[in-house]
Amino acid sequence: MPTTYVYRFSEGDKDQKDLLGGKGANLAEMTRLGLPVPPGFTITTDACRAYLATGEVPEELAVQVTTALREVEAELGRQLGAAEDPLLVSVRSGAKFSMPGMMETVLNIGLNDESVKGLATASQDERFAWDSYRRLIQMFGKTVLDIDGEHFASALEAKKADRGVSLDYELDVEALTELVEEYKAIVREHADIDFPQDPRAQLDMATEAVFRSWNTERAHIYRRREKIPHDLGTAVNVCTMVFGNMGQTSGTGVCFTRDPSTGRSGVYGDYLVNAQGEDVVAGIRNTLSLSDLKTIDPESYKELRAAMRRLETHYRDLCDIEFTIERGKLWLLQTRVGKRTAAAAFRVATQLVDEKLITKDEALTRVTGDQLTQLMFPQFEHTGDNDLITKAMPASPGAAVGRIVFDNAEAVARAEAGEPVILVRRETNPDDLPGMVAAVGVLTARGGKTSHAAVVARGMGKTCVCGADQLEVDAAAKTIRVRGREDLVLTSEDTIAIDGQTGEVFLGEVPVADSPVMTYLRRGLQAALDAAGDVDSRELITSVDRLMRHADAVRRLEVRANADNPDDARHAIHRGAQGVGLCRTEHMFLGERKQFVQNLILAQTPQERESALAALLPLQKGDFVQMFETMNGKPMTVRLIDPPLHEFLPDFTELSVKVALDRERGALDPADEELLAVVRRNHEANPMLGLRGVRLLLTMPGLIELQVRAIAEAAVERLKAGGDPRPEIMIPLIGSVRELQIARERVEAVLAEVSQASGYELDFPVGCMIELPRAAVSADTIAEEADFFSFGTNDLTQTTWGFSRDDVEGTFFKEYLEEGVFGVSPFETIDERGVGRMVELGAERGRRTKPDLKLGVCGEHGGDPESIEFFHRAGLNYVSCSPFRVPVARLEAGRAAVFSSAQD
Repeated sequence: MPTTYVYRFSEGDKDQKDLLGGKGANLAEMTRLGLPVPPGFTITTDACRAYLATGEVPEELAVQVTTALREVEAELGRQLGAAEDPLLVSVRSGAKFSMPGMMETVLNIGLNDESVKGLATASQDERFAWDSYRRLIQMFGKTVLDIDGEHFASALEAKKADRGVSLDYELDVEALTELVEEYKAIVREHADIDFPQDPRAQLDMATEAVFRSWNTERAHIYRRREKIPHDLGTAVNVCTMVFGNMGQTSGTGVCFTRDPSTGRSGVYGDYLVNAQGEDVVAGIRNTLSLSDLKTIDPESYKELRAAMRRLETHYRDLCDIEFTIERGKLWLLQTRVGKRTAAAAFRVATQLVDEKLITKDEALTRVTGDQLTQLMFPQFEHTGDNDLITKAMPASPGAAVGRIVFDNAEAVARAEAGEPVILVRRETNPDDLPGMVAAVGVLTARGGKTSHAAVVARGMGKTCVCGADQLEVDAAAKTIRVRGREDLVLTSEDTIAIDGQTGEVFLGEVPVADSPVMTYLRRGLQAALDAAGDVDSRELITSVDRLMRHADAVRRLEVRANADNPDDARHAIHRGAQGVGLCRTEHMFLGERKQFVQNLILAQTPQERESALAALLPLQKGDFVQMFETMNGKPMTVRLIDPPLHEFLPDFTELSVKVALDRERGALDPADEELLAVVRRNHEANPMLGLRGVRLLLTMPGLIELQVRAIAEAAVERLKAGGDPRPEIMIPLIGSVRELQIARERVEAVLAEVSQASGYELDFPVGCMIELPRAAVSADTIAEEADFFSFGTNDLTQTTWGFSRDDVEGTFFKEYLEEGVFGVSPFETIDERGVGRMVELGAERGRRTKPDLKLGVCGEHGGDPESIEFFHRAGLNYVSCSPFRVPVARLEAGRAAVFSSAQD
């Protein structure tokens, strides 16, 4: 039986996004609900994947398209591209996930030199017909034939200048017919073909162009950034044309059921009178607000508001809707769950709970750790001294400061050089995606909250300000002039600051302050509410607090922090950490203390070694006393020294050069020569796999004893002061149970000695890190000697993959990501198939020996949202991450619990 590649809108529903794509599934759902959707059909993602696999459109697709097209023609009583009263269609891409990098819509397919006359007669509007025809050639040429859009735009601007008009719709019939011929000449010159007159050829070419667009560079860039699989393919939506450019009773618009920037309930959207299709999102004309439509066309406005409420109730979420009004008749062209800012996501989630549309558990699924991270970033501190250039539409919040760039190449190059940049354009289009990804913020002179720049920036969490019409942006000259400030000309050498919360644009750098959410996380709810300057901030703080408290209530995973000093520990506690999951003791030996470690390495006699250890003991003990005080009553996992000795010694090459030069000058210090011999002896080609971790502890006399004694004596001091220290001693880089056995014996010997001397019973858990594949596969035997496991996923990733992070991230990772070897860096998100299976294996085998074995993770994956869900499924007890990411981990642990219970 042949594969079904084509579905009528009346045949699908919103749950078929894998097959019909997001747009197609939602068009089908609106059709099923009886909302006014123009008839049409969807070509499935299966067809796209078949095309991508063979480079050819499946033969049966053409037959199925013909059948579906004829059904639409029969329903409407018109034929595609007929000479009289022609049926016209649009062609739009529609992947499962909304992708700004995909192909732009092609409108008015079916128009040619004959059918344009029929459209003029049927519509009784010759100007409308010719305007539609010139739009088709322009869109088809740019999108299907890959002609630079500037050729068409320049011809249009020249025609308006010749006629002495400023707006597209002011061009008369004669000017438009001339423009059509000029556009055809552009197609002939740059595509080396005549503009196709066969309507079906137009449809087939546009369909194939959608398939090809799946593999464009900008589509790849967006998918990599958003972690969208490369093998999904896109659907194609063929929809009967309805026209917003049929005079003053027609128009086109985009609306949201709630403000996508703030989350406020109300009427939000943009509308353009006498406009078609992409005019609103393209930002080529500044729009009217949706509330203006109430005055212009109250009946259509009333019907639209009813549809908005119905769709929000049906989807139980903020919805984004595209619509067209054709001579007073409302048509819905698209709906989807709308992209929103991080602040809006939290507000909307709690609003929907209060409106009893969703549960508190569902509310957790509507926000993400990445969005919480955005809310934790600093905001501008408005001191009154800032040089305000202009104020425009706040499209996507945040505080961005950077040098001005005018195009993709400059944005990417300067960003790769480590320079923060802000992309400034008249308006953006899908070609600008690389520049938007590279930039820290986006500023446009045209467009509103539903323009391309605004929608894409919100989706990426980028700061964006739109519609700054006081700015005259000349991309060719790379200058910005500001109306009212004739003396001011901005170039790529200038720094600007944009505030996505207020729409303000400043010249120069602007100081930043804590965001309201960061104030809440650091100082608590009441302090944050007291410090908040406006109602929006207070509502946001309350929404975040409600969802964080619910996440804490439902999560199974504990959240600890990686903290190496008292300050880190305090920050972790303020952000809700339930303990320290990794205290890297080697960090206590840096700075001025490094010399004491060098003395230990250089020691030639037992007396010298004892002297060096004696100097280190009070220093490390003092650090532990402070940290135990900060973490009072909470567990603190202390990892004994892990890195190789060379990290505490001078650089081998630099010291070799110094010794050689000093010898040549006759000024050689014998101590330097002796030091060089030690450095040479400890130099390792691949120190990650060398003398470090447990190997170092077992081969350097006194090192384990020093650290355990510091821990034990610090604990005694805190116990005497009435404290409740809870250290857990962790041995790094275990590969054999015998290694752990030897280390444990030495640890327990010191604990027993300090216990006897102090009179306090010190019985601390002793566990190990699982960061080698051998440790994972032999975890059942290692568990015999371990009270807990902590998976060191950073090193486990390196040893499982067989490469060193420091050596390879800057070399071949870019190519591996582009070629799809990695979907995302394995150091950013856990590699479930490889490293993740090592974790699962270690967990399963360890608990086979000890069913109640405590399992944690202390690599930075512990703060990664996607990895946290995996660790929940793997049955771990806790995750540990940097103090800054603790709130994110708490939220994501709650989300993981909700997702897990929904699947049970």
